Amino acid sequence: MIPILTNQAPQPIGPYSQAVKAGEWMFISGQIPLDSTTAKLVGPGIVEQTQQVFRNLEAILIASQAQKSQAAKVTVYMTDLKEFQDMNKIYQEFFLAPYPARAVVQVAALPASCRIEMEAMVYLK
Repeated sequence: MIPILTNQAPQPIGPYSQAVKAGEWMFISGQIPLDSTTAKLVGPGIVEQTQQVFRNLEAILIASQAQKSQAAKVTVYMTDLKEFQDMNKIYQEFFLAPYPARAVVQVAALPASCRIEMEAMVYLK
């Protein structure tokens, strides 16, 4: 496995990598809406937080020389599915058809009391 690390996305705060390449796949750890320069939560709304999560995901994709069109599967964790439409609008602007497979899950809480977290599996070929 090859770890991916970029200063353009929030630094890991625990024993994990921002992403790892494993053969033809890259697995991006869950990204929350932290600004990489301030290490502070962006927001408070779901729109700003979703946009920041996508900036973090894109920074990791760039660092690994991958394209967002190579994302095969995305998992979205939200603390309130009533905000799904707002998140989904931004998601649809970031990813273009054919869209990656996706799961959206409501959770009780996320790190730093944020509203959204996303992880992705990327096919590198």
